[in-house]
Amino acid sequence: MHAGTDHPSAPGILGRATELARLDRLLGAVDGGGPQVLVLTGEPGAGKTTLVEWAAERGRARGLGILRVRGSEGESGLGLSGVHQLLHPLLPGAGLPDDGLPGEGLPAAQREALDRAFGAGAAHHEPRLDQLSLCVGVLGLVTQAAAHRPLLLLVDDAQWLDLGSVDVLAFLARRLEGRPVALLLAAREEGVPARFDRDFPQVTVGPLSRSAAGQLLDAQPDPPRGKARTEILQQAAGNPLALIELPRALARGLAPGRTRTPESTGAPGTPEAAAGAVLPLTARLEGLFAADLAGLPAATREALLLVAAAGTADLAELVRAAPALDVVRALDPAERAGLVRVVDGRVLPRHPLVRSAVYHAASFLERRQAHLALAAALDGEPDRRAWQLAAAATGQDAEVADALAESAERARGRGGYAAAATALERAAELTPAPEPRARRLLTAAQSAMFAGHPQWVGEMSGRVGALTDDPRLRAEASLLGGWALGVTLRHEDALALLLGVAEGCAGPAPELAMGALSTAATSVYNSGAPYHRAELRRIGDLIDEDGDPAGCAWARAVIDPHHERPLLLAHLKEGLAALDREESLGNLTALGGTTWILDETEQAVRILGRTIDLLRRAGSAGTNATVTQALALALFENGSWTAAEEAADEAFWMATEAGADNVTVGARLLRATLCALRGDHAAARTRAMDAVRGVDLRRSLSLQVRHRHAVGMAAFAAGDHADAYEQLRATFTRDVRPAPVHYHASLYHLGDLAAAAVRAGRADDARTVVDAVTHGLDSAPSPRLAAVLHRATALLTGTGTGTGTDDDAETSFRAALDDPATDCWPFEKALTRLDLGEWLRRRRRSAEARPYLNEALECFQRLDARPWAERTAAELRAAGATTAAAPAGELTSQERQIAELAAQGLTNRDIAARLHLSPRTVGYHLHKVFPKLGIRARAQLRDALSRDGRRGPASGA
Repeated sequence: MHAGTDHPSAPGILGRATELARLDRLLGAVDGGGPQVLVLTGEPGAGKTTLVEWAAERGRARGLGILRVRGSEGESGLGLSGVHQLLHPLLPGAGLPDDGLPGEGLPAAQREALDRAFGAGAAHHEPRLDQLSLCVGVLGLVTQAAAHRPLLLLVDDAQWLDLGSVDVLAFLARRLEGRPVALLLAAREEGVPARFDRDFPQVTVGPLSRSAAGQLLDAQPDPPRGKARTEILQQAAGNPLALIELPRALARGLAPGRTRTPESTGAPGTPEAAAGAVLPLTARLEGLFAADLAGLPAATREALLLVAAAGTADLAELVRAAPALDVVRALDPAERAGLVRVVDGRVLPRHPLVRSAVYHAASFLERRQAHLALAAALDGEPDRRAWQLAAAATGQDAEVADALAESAERARGRGGYAAAATALERAAELTPAPEPRARRLLTAAQSAMFAGHPQWVGEMSGRVGALTDDPRLRAEASLLGGWALGVTLRHEDALALLLGVAEGCAGPAPELAMGALSTAATSVYNSGAPYHRAELRRIGDLIDEDGDPAGCAWARAVIDPHHERPLLLAHLKEGLAALDREESLGNLTALGGTTWILDETEQAVRILGRTIDLLRRAGSAGTNATVTQALALALFENGSWTAAEEAADEAFWMATEAGADNVTVGARLLRATLCALRGDHAAARTRAMDAVRGVDLRRSLSLQVRHRHAVGMAAFAAGDHADAYEQLRATFTRDVRPAPVHYHASLYHLGDLAAAAVRAGRADDARTVVDAVTHGLDSAPSPRLAAVLHRATALLTGTGTGTGTDDDAETSFRAALDDPATDCWPFEKALTRLDLGEWLRRRRRSAEARPYLNEALECFQRLDARPWAERTAAELRAAGATTAAAPAGELTSQERQIAELAAQGLTNRDIAARLHLSPRTVGYHLHKVFPKLGIRARAQLRDALSRDGRRGPASGA
């Protein structure tokens, strides 16, 4: 469960922030306040022991004494063995320090009870023991030890403790109040001891989130790639131990035993369809998930094998598949053992790994017979029957391959690209002739691309060349391979393939050439290298562009978005006309990118939103990763920050699952930027650094610039203007005539660069950057870029050794604000209003400054850009105005929920327990709530929340 960072004091533990916060509170309870007992529950392999170990390490760091016991199945029948293990360091002869043996000062009856239970002659005592005296003696012993040093009692695998120890521990747990002692007990969810299952706080250690599971998998010594990665994520279902053990099984060569079945590929048309194998297990996983299998009756194991082979099966299907077997009776022992559940006529394995364990415990002959029996029972369901026959195949089989190919076509018709890719890949394996096999493999790779699985696409497209000499098929395979490489940050390798295909097909196959060029444009943009842009232009001139106006618009815009804007907008218009004729996924994606790069941001939001809707209707969640990240960027620029954050989160987990590294890094950088702009500068810096760890940013200049911007704005929010300037300055070269590091992304940070420069005393250096960029641009940049340049020029006019009058500065400020088209970028416009308001106030023009400051404040409060809202409010007060609070209606749903609970009198700790948050998180949200409501004290919350209506803008004479 180790790799990455998810808790400030727990480097290496992924996806357990809530659980770690609860453990932190438990450790703090030894000092008084809060529950002193916590019960951790979860399925085998969920990571309970990892959390117990973390608590032990954290406890030692706090100076706590640690007493621990781990239940053992072999000792569960030995009376008081658990308590003996727990108390062993406190018992005579344990090598304690010289400050006296604990227990010496206890009353005689308690000492005698402890001696009878645990002393050297315990084995010779009569079995009768005064239970109450023993419990009181244990309590006294622990209390005495805690007087020397606060204690943390750790109980792991409590489901295997002997009953006598459970009774003593329960007695102890109920009497810890007022003593510097905390108790953490961990048990499997179905095995929590009866004394602890109701009376104490519980935390369920559930499956890891999708993104955390992907990160943990990628942190393994031999991380799986492509299809194997998706299969493991599906089978592990968020279980940390499985995510660690399954890659080991594959690395040891166990993978050939995996078998695909129809249900294992997920329902047709769903993203889960990409995960289609019954994976082999290590002995450790088999021991956890199928320990009871060997002891079950033969008929039960036969019925379980049918369930495993079918995936999730209807009882009626199982009955048809095994008419000689009483299936219902046969499954009863398995249900009692907790291996399966029978719900509404369906048989559900407790966990996907139970299914894998059952499946691989059988011989190949047994598995084949099960698949054939199921195929016979599914005569009326051609898709599922085809999969069962494929699983039973002993070699290439053209008839079964055709049936799977037909199933894939039906899945594609429903938009189930992942299911289609899985079926076609297996159909290719079963196809005897090389040429048809190559075509099926190529179609499988195309479906996997639409499903958003780049590594899988790369695997399949890479196998096509060995099966065919057809130049068209090989070119299409190279196009797909280039797309996969580009999504995984290997831009140079991607462009070597894609530009080669585009140039080679320019004459004989212009439509294919334009497809390759349009795909290459994405990697050209992300790379940012001038050579690749020049190649894109050169090869684009060789291709007839009439067949794909949308792809042409995207490629041309990527080459140089800031020059010849009227021509680029004409290309965009042609592409939009084509979109009206045919709303294809390719057209939507290309035009969404084109509108975004040309600063047609509102149109980009609409088109990218339509693209997402189309993909969701088709059930192709994977492709959403790249498109959703583009939508997140457009929403961010458009001032829809909450929606942008949600889109970035969605893009991140999808990209993590699919192995789309470019999106994984980009989504995390956007989240870091939002964190900085909202005032959490420390977290923003940490997130930005984590996002690019291990990434060579020299090969992805767009991400390099976005990383610098995120860190720079975090420094700005922290008031470290010198560092902010250095970070933003790094988005431009240090040449005598500075140039943008990334030809597009760098330019939009010029305004922030100038603002940091003025505060850091670096105006002269910043002016060389702004002047160089201005001289190199077309005379008619987009309204957005023009406003950025006007703002930067205004801020730098008359500063340092620069020339220019106040009139010049004011003219530039007003030029940045006058164009109504710039309303599309509200945060950038609010920054300019704030700058102008500050500039006017410092020239004793407060009355003129207040309207600009009021408009800026309203925007900052709406976006929750707290550092800028606070700065603007201070400026307004200095200008003689009373600042208006944001209305309660602008609270986020979580802020409102926390505020309402606080208004009821709940403490931060109480709120945290109710909402499963940490007290620190609750405090952070309340810190944002108070200025939004215009209050300073908790007692004002109730009245503030009950106010209706929006306050008008601040005013002043």
